[in-house]
Amino acid sequence: MSEYQIRLYKDSDYQRVREIFADGITEHTAKSFHFSLRLPRIWAVFLLTFFVVLQTTGSLLLSIVAVIIDIGVLFLIHKYIYMHYVRRCLADDMSDIHKYYLQRDGYCFWVAESSGEVAGMVAAVPIHHPGGEKQVELRRMSVPRKHRGKGIAKALCRVVIDFARKGGCEAVILETSYPQVDAWRMYEKMGFKRSRAFYVPTLITRFVGFEIFCYQYDLPAKR
Repeated sequence: MSEYQIRLYKDSDYQRVREIFADGITEHTAKSFHFSLRLPRIWAVFLLTFFVVLQTTGSLLLSIVAVIIDIGVLFLIHKYIYMHYVRRCLADDMSDIHKYYLQRDGYCFWVAESSGEVAGMVAAVPIHHPGGEKQVELRRMSVPRKHRGKGIAKALCRVVIDFARKGGCEAVILETSYPQVDAWRMYEKMGFKRSRAFYVPTLITRFVGFEIFCYQYDLPAKR
């Protein structure tokens, strides 16, 4: 017997769903930061800082402190990227989930429930292209750490795929970031194909290597 059930979102889920979303996004801050530390251009900045301070002050200690400050600033940049995204989403579609997702055609929002508590969430948003192609975007997928490893994320993903299929859509699409390794590996195992990758179009996000992956799951045409 399944340890969870998937159902439509209810207003009583509101606070917990927002918390799960925020925690699920911000938990990637450290991983994103560590990825940046592997970039040669980041180390070039650290080395430049070290030698400039050493040249101007003659102090090895101050040079080391300056590099430590650089590292701290880099971490704060990653924290800001994720926190800014969370604040924007909470003020947008996540501010009135019922109205945004359950009172509009082609939209939906589900939660997974386990032992009376919310154990995961996912949303679907319709995408209509000028040529007539219909797609569904999978959004807001998040499962708290304590509920991972139970197959909840895969089950939520299948719900969106089935929703798109019943709606006569050609594909399910989604976006995820490079540091969310577990997420994009799961999508790939489920049959999603990476369609493209891009950097968030700001100078600072490109510099720190904040890359977005786009995935697509093609649905067979109805005969």
